[in-house]
Amino acid sequence: MSEKNRDGKRTARERLAVEREKQKSADKRRRTLIVGASIVCVLGLAAVIGVVAANAGKDKDTSAGPVVAPSGAQGKDSLAIPVGKDGAKSTLTVWEDFRCPACKAFETAYRPTLHELEDAGKLRIEYHLVRLIDGNLGGTGSLRAANAAACAQDAGKFRDYHDVLFENQPEETDDAFADNGKLIRLAGKVNGLDTPAFQKCVKDGAHDSWVDKSHKAFQAGGFSGTPTVLFGGKNIYQDQTMTPAKLKQMVEQENQG
Repeated sequence: MSEKNRDGKRTARERLAVEREKQKSADKRRRTLIVGASIVCVLGLAAVIGVVAANAGKDKDTSAGPVVAPSGAQGKDSLAIPVGKDGAKSTLTVWEDFRCPACKAFETAYRPTLHELEDAGKLRIEYHLVRLIDGNLGGTGSLRAANAAACAQDAGKFRDYHDVLFENQPEETDDAFADNGKLIRLAGKVNGLDTPAFQKCVKDGAHDSWVDKSHKAFQAGGFSGTPTVLFGGKNIYQDQTMTPAKLKQMVEQENQG
């Protein structure tokens, strides 16, 4: 084989290697932000074992009080907060933690599509609130925020307040949501929510035991982390090809069928 032919084959292999690297990079870019963030809010992280041990016993014990479900809660043990038309043909089940960055990433990416489908009567979402980050990093921000969201449900303002909480989510290691005052101030961003009844509900921790019960159901369900997003029984959040457009198409197809 001539030197020229050898050089030509070597150059072709190099070009092929470059193209393969380009394809790998393109595939990586196609993964949405929520997939990248999904490693953050998981159960059993080795990196936080020491933190969990250090914070053991520091969280407020909320399991002793009566379990008071928020108004309109549905499903088994009334642990689901429904958003959307009851008669919608499609249902999305979402397990979330208000301190979880991956949950915020999911909400940021999918919220416009979810609202569109909800408002069109095509999709109903059942939200389940958990306190995973409280357990991983210590603190009570997940619990306090979930209780406040349940109080907002009592006032018929869950969806708007839910969105406000994620829009104003602190850093994962910052337990800012543990401050009831902050949660009440954020309620001012939702028209008609900041009332004496809402404030009392937040300060009293009226739904704390309900949040704990929801979290225990999450653990019993064997889910690996938050957000867990179930459509037709399948966790679509783990599907790296999933996009808001693809989810919308799935819902539209189900409604047509």
